[in-house]
Amino acid sequence: MKKMDDNLISLYSSSDIKNRVEELGSEISEEYEKKEPIFIGVLNGSFIFMADLMRSLSIDCEMDFIKVRSYSGKKSSGTIQLLKDISADVKDRNIILVEDIIDTGLTIKFLRERLFGSSPKSIAIATLLYKPSVAKIDFKIDYIGFEIPQEFVVGYGLDYEQKMRHLNGLYMIKNDLSE
Repeated sequence: MKKMDDNLISLYSSSDIKNRVEELGSEISEEYEKKEPIFIGVLNGSFIFMADLMRSLSIDCEMDFIKVRSYSGKKSSGTIQLLKDISADVKDRNIILVEDIIDTGLTIKFLRERLFGSSPKSIAIATLLYKPSVAKIDFKIDYIGFEIPQEFVVGYGLDYEQKMRHLNGLYMIKNDLSE
């Protein structure tokens, strides 16, 4: 593997991310005041974003997690595997589904449909990153941290083969890391 720093281009710094997450937290807090939403984070990628988003809120809320797999290396597999389901009862609840990134939209479509099957009051979607040029969805993404180009990104919870989640900024990979 090549030295990691030689292959990464900075996209957003930790302070850029912190400021944007705080803005999203304020917006969600205002819109969900006295509604006690349940935040459902999509593991593994959303865990850092979810933690920071939760700390930026000023409302009462709950959280849970769901885990799916849709990637192999840098490519979408085209299928979704449910690895861990939520444990909370979401019937008649306001759900905010928290994703790290919406790329093709396959995962978010799957999760949204699955959660609507539990009869929630509402479902909103919050994502740190959104790739509008490739997303094939027919519903609104309610809270978007940053829109990015069709590049593979790592850091702040996003990984390449389970590595680089620990980076405090977001980076594009410029070369194939397997070389």
